[in-house]
Amino acid sequence: MTAIQETHSTTDHHHGDDHHHDHPSWLAHHFDDAEQQYDSGKLGMWLFLVTEVLFFSGMFCAYALYRNRNPEVFEFCSSFLNEKLGAINTGVLLFSSLTMAWAVRAAQLRQHQLLVGMLGATLGCAAIFLGVKSVEYSHKWELGLLPGKFYVAQLEGHHGPHKGYLEMLCAVPALITFLLAAYAVYAWATKSIFHQRVAGPLLTAGICFFGGVLLGQYLEAQEEASKSHGGHHEHHAMAQGHVDHDSHEHAAASDTHTHDHGAPAVPEVSPAVAMGGSPDVYVASEEVNTPKAEVNQRSMAGLFFSIYYCMTGVHAIHILGGMLVISWLIIKAAREEFHEQYFGPVDNVGLYWHLVDFIWIYLFPLLYLIT
Repeated sequence: MTAIQETHSTTDHHHGDDHHHDHPSWLAHHFDDAEQQYDSGKLGMWLFLVTEVLFFSGMFCAYALYRNRNPEVFEFCSSFLNEKLGAINTGVLLFSSLTMAWAVRAAQLRQHQLLVGMLGATLGCAAIFLGVKSVEYSHKWELGLLPGKFYVAQLEGHHGPHKGYLEMLCAVPALITFLLAAYAVYAWATKSIFHQRVAGPLLTAGICFFGGVLLGQYLEAQEEASKSHGGHHEHHAMAQGHVDHDSHEHAAASDTHTHDHGAPAVPEVSPAVAMGGSPDVYVASEEVNTPKAEVNQRSMAGLFFSIYYCMTGVHAIHILGGMLVISWLIIKAAREEFHEQYFGPVDNVGLYWHLVDFIWIYLFPLLYLIT
């Protein structure tokens, strides 16, 4: 090798070192600067969100079509949804949007502990949402409120026994929470700041899931108690009306015999029997007043719950996906990797999370508040 070639080789080597030195670890090799990386990431996220909007739009169109063709079906089946649970989940997700936006600002200001806390709060809200949803799903499965042909008519007066659906849904979260508790013990035993920052929010989210389960059970118990109380009064009123009918029947017997010889007496029919059910089942007032009560039949009511499980189930899957990505952000935030030049991942995940919350804001009134 000549001296000139050695000089060029040495110069290229130094240029490479300078380029490597000017290229920080958080900046991907195919980007020139932080602004280009941020803009590219934001563009990619918006394109992804457009595909998500198109995906959910198909389900919303199916909802609009079937509701327009069968409004009485949707009105009848919506009465079996617990508005309190839906409202609680709506409030939880709205608060999670606030904490997620706060996390983006904390990342820009290098407030690392606040960033971890806000991401952990968002994760905890998501866990509460899923806990409440687990109670809601399990209760409907036990009543036979299933999609399609698996739907069980609710006026028949009999349902299957408790099959432990809630326990089944809580099995995996319980295992994950147990493992996170063991990880938290390890973090505090080793006095590792990094592991403590990661284990704390994750374990809190696991506990929040079961807090959501307890909250959902409490609200469901209140709903059942109010229905049972209302059913007791309704049956008492029906029985009282039957007694009054008997007391007046003898007084009017002579008139009936005089004016309409041989006319058979019309027996009193309970609302449940009138709607195709058994006489010993409680029928809520909204069910009695529902026009075309034959919508309770399996082939029609199952249509509503098919759409319900499809839309809310896919939304729950998106919640789970968001929780996984937020957990990844917590790990990076615990390492203090985010700052004013590199906060794109937090911002992009925040956009995704706001879309998930926004979709639920539409799902809640369309499914739970049908009148």
